[in-house]
Amino acid sequence: MQRGYWILMALILSVLPFSTLSAQTHTWDTITSLEGELSIAGGTAHIPVMKTLATEVMKRAPKVRISISGGGSGLGIKQVGEGIVAIGNSGRAPKKEEIARYGLRLHRWAVDGVAVAVHPKNPVDGLSFAQIQAIYAGTLSNWRELGGPNRAINLYTRDASSGTRSVFWKKALAKGQIAPKALFVKSNGAMKSAISMDPYGIGYLSVGHLDPSVKGVVIEGAAPTLENIKNGAYTISRGLYSNTKGEASGLARAFLDLLYTPEGQAIIAAKGFIPVTR
Repeated sequence: MQRGYWILMALILSVLPFSTLSAQTHTWDTITSLEGELSIAGGTAHIPVMKTLATEVMKRAPKVRISISGGGSGLGIKQVGEGIVAIGNSGRAPKKEEIARYGLRLHRWAVDGVAVAVHPKNPVDGLSFAQIQAIYAGTLSNWRELGGPNRAINLYTRDASSGTRSVFWKKALAKGQIAPKALFVKSNGAMKSAISMDPYGIGYLSVGHLDPSVKGVVIEGAAPTLENIKNGAYTISRGLYSNTKGEASGLARAFLDLLYTPEGQAIIAAKGFIPVTR
């Protein structure tokens, strides 16, 4: 009996090197011979990193084609779970029931902040959480009450499937009300565009999407900067996830591996996020 056990163990161990080899982590040098198609969908905060990484991959592996679309975190989780896409991005960790239902594996590769944003010409530079909650509840409705112009505050928000909205609602609004008058936009890019064209608007978006066309508001004395997110002074933050159904394999595995290389982490940092190592 004991002899049979050790023979079995020897057989198992004899195949382990092959399993390890097949699961070898991909690097930029190992992707050149890859081919096939990779589909990615979901969270819109991820898109700048995804597109840049995809472009670099397709330059080095000309037989690879990568398609990237948004749709929000909820859509990304649903589509990867149903096998529609190979990678489903989310700006929140999938819920326990989503993980169990779809057999998801989570790949967290960055930390992001969610900034409250206004038009650059808006003189209001800082807000408290209480003021933000009153603005979004609709009980504080004129910029004059905050030291701004005598104009109504135009509210912008995201739909319920948005990971950006989920984090903002929990950490900035303390799960409070969002007034029915709020205008819906479908992505971080659309939010930036809306605020940049509305001098009296207020919204929220990924810190990685901030640029001179919108102004990130100081909250409780902390500006929405990477340094403040790192040191905890700015508290509206979340992880960025790329999720797979089961263990990542093939092109999905190769693509995700590259996010954790020095080159991949440089892309993440260049797009305004804080890279996370494995």
